[in-house]
Formats: sequence, structure tokens, C-alpha cells
Amino acid sequence: MVNKIDKVLNEVLKDIIPTKETMAYMQEELALFLKSINARIKKLDIKVEPFVGGSFAKDTLMKKGSYDVDLFMRFDKKYPEATFTKLIKKILSKTKKVSIVHGSRDYFQVKINPWFKIEVVPVRKVNKPKEAENITDLSYSHVKYINKKIKSKKILDDIKIAKAFAHATKTYGAESYVHGFSGYALELLVYHYKSFEKMLKELSKKTKDKIIVDTEKQYKNKREVMFEMNGSKLMSPIILIDPTFKERNALAALSDETFERFKIAAKAFLKKPTKEAFIEKRVDLDELKIKTEKEGKEFVLIKTKTKKQNGDIAGTKLLKFHRHLIHELKRYFEVEDSGFKYEEGQEGKGYFIIKKKEYEVFAGPMEDDTKNLEKFKAQHKNIYEENGRVFAKEKNNFTIKEFFKGWSKKNKKKIKQMYISKIKVI
Repeated sequence: MVNKIDKVLNEVLKDIIPTKETMAYMQEELALFLKSINARIKKLDIKVEPFVGGSFAKDTLMKKGSYDVDLFMRFDKKYPEATFTKLIKKILSKTKKVSIVHGSRDYFQVKINPWFKIEVVPVRKVNKPKEAENITDLSYSHVKYINKKIKSKKILDDIKIAKAFAHATKTYGAESYVHGFSGYALELLVYHYKSFEKMLKELSKKTKDKIIVDTEKQYKNKREVMFEMNGSKLMSPIILIDPTFKERNALAALSDETFERFKIAAKAFLKKPTKEAFIEKRVDLDELKIKTEKEGKEFVLIKTKTKKQNGDIAGTKLLKFHRHLIHELKRYFEVEDSGFKYEEGQEGKGYFIIKKKEYEVFAGPMEDDTKNLEKFKAQHKNIYEENGRVFAKEKNNFTIKEFFKGWSKKNKKKIKQMYISKIKVI
């Protein structure tokens, strides 16, 4: 008999698997593209081996509005890393609709149509994981491992379900502005626990200890993991030993905050399984604004822009600035709620729900510091003393929009130092 969770997961699966037509189209376009660049590689006599990676190669791709397929270019050791970009430019010189994305290593996006891109990523061909100069150099071994170990359609389907769940709970992605689960990490976890349901049950258990997952038993016990692995790799709540490289924690980017959000969602789903758990809950800003103002509070929506590179770098800078704004607001307001979303490209949006503090308190010098006391008194009117120190209390008489206008003007230099190029109160 099919239990309630299985029934819900079967329904979810129907919604998240790309159609056969979509997969066939991408496969055909990818084959044509590979044929073209292999001819260029031969003509240019460049020692590089293209291979298809990511979810597409591992059959763990879930349905999305747009798709990108990773095509890794494994360069021979004779080429210095600094030449990778130049070499790929040569290979793609006859290809149309190519754009470059800058990062720890530049990579290229080839637009096939509005919803399908091929991302051409340079990597170093390595024989041992220790030789990797960049995390992407391990991609080849990751694909090989998953394809070798996971033959079961049930496990592959459960991986797609796990990815959909992480997307819906905003815990998907190892980027610095998410600090969540990478696709590879979810593949390893579902494989280790043998199902999506079992993974949720195990990860949501109450425990004070770190969760350590070592599928291939590369360490004798948990104590050896904690003793031998680099300390920087042990900060995350889950230590997921990469089966292709024992010195790497595949979940090193996972934060306590993101994991806690995942656990809360997991417990809620296990208690009451519904399809809604796999649908991202979007905040209705108009509705939130009306509700906030009815409660006598203030609502503001801020659009920010950075000049930094699209993706992880831009998202991280924008999130850092959003958190800085919260800190600044707390001097004058009670911040009751806030939210941030990286909009892709170089833009982000953040909202704040605040209640104005009646007064702002300024800490002054000690009472016996006569020199600075006089200066402080000249700047402030409502002075009072507490435990030998002088304080001033001044009434707040501005709105949050007025605050942002004044703060932005006063802190132009700081804003520039934080790589923010535009702030707009919507």
C-alpha cells in the first residue's frame, strides 16, 4: 500500500521531471555543439578534452524555466592556468552568441535559445584530487562517481525531489549568499541514506553533535574525521566526506542558519506531507505592505545594485550590504522583519518592516572627563548620567524613507567601499 508521503512524492515527481521532448532537444543541440568544437580543437591542435558534467550528465536534472548544461574543458597539464581563457576564446571564435563570465576562473556562456545555454568551463586535467587547483577540477571525478554508483531510477528520482525541496525552502546552492546544499551534496546524501524520505528523517533528528557522513568509510571513525580534516572544513553542521577526495567536506559552505531552515521544513513535511512543501513561498510585497501599515508600522523596499561580477560575487556583496543596513537601522528603529533576494545579474531587493524608536541614545564620555564632557553637552541637549557615564537622549522625528535619504548622502564613501553602485527606495 502506498503511504501518504509516497503518494505526494509521486505527484511531485510528475511536475519536476523535464519532458522527453525537452531532454531530446538539449541532447541534440549539445551533440551538434560538441561536434563543432571538437573540429575546432583538432584544427587548432589544442590538447583539451571536453566532457559533459553537472545534473545533465548525471540524469539528476529537474524541470526549470531555463536550463544550462555544463561542458567542462579538461586542459592538459602543459598549459598554464592563465592561458585557459585565451584558448577557449580561440576554440569558440566561430561560435555565435557567446558571453564571458568572470570569476576565480573565467567561463563562457553559449546561448542556444532563450531558455537553453551551454556553459563552457575550463578545468585542469588531474589524475589525483590533490592535484586540483580549483574545485571545478574535481567535476570529472564527481560525474564518474555518481554515474558509477547510482543505477537505480528510484534514487535518481529521489535526488530530483531533494533538489526541488531545497529550491522551495531556499536552501539550494553553495553560493555565499545562500550557504546551502549544492546539487552534488544532495546527490551524495540521497545515495547515502537510500531515499529522500530517509534523508529528511536522519538530517532532522535532534542532535548536539555534527552530522558526519562518510559513505565510502575513508576514515576509521568520527573522531579520526575531526582530528585529521582541516579545521576550516569542519565549521559546517554536516561534514559530508567527498567520496572522490577524503580531505574535502562537500558541505563546507552549509551554514547553521540555512540548515536550521531546512530542518524545520523537513520536520513539517514529514508531519504533514503536501505538494506545497515543494513550491517556493514568494512574499507578496504589496500584501505585506498593507498589513504592515495597518499595524501602525513602516514598510520599505530597497533596490540595490553592485558593479561586481554576476553570480556568487554580486549576490554576496548585495547580501552583506543588506545586513549592514539592518545594523544601521537598529540604531533608530526596531527591525521586526526583513528579507533579501538576489535578483541575478547585479541587482538585489530587500524589504524592512520597522517600528520607530521614540528616542535615540548617544553614549558620551565619563562624568569626570571634563574636556570631552563640554563638547558632548554642546552637541546634545537631553543629558543624563548612568553609572558614572554621560548619555544623551534625542527624539526621533524622521520616517524610514527620510532615514535612507540622509544616510545614503552621509555614507557615500562607505557605500562605495562596499561596492554598491546604486540604492533606490521603491
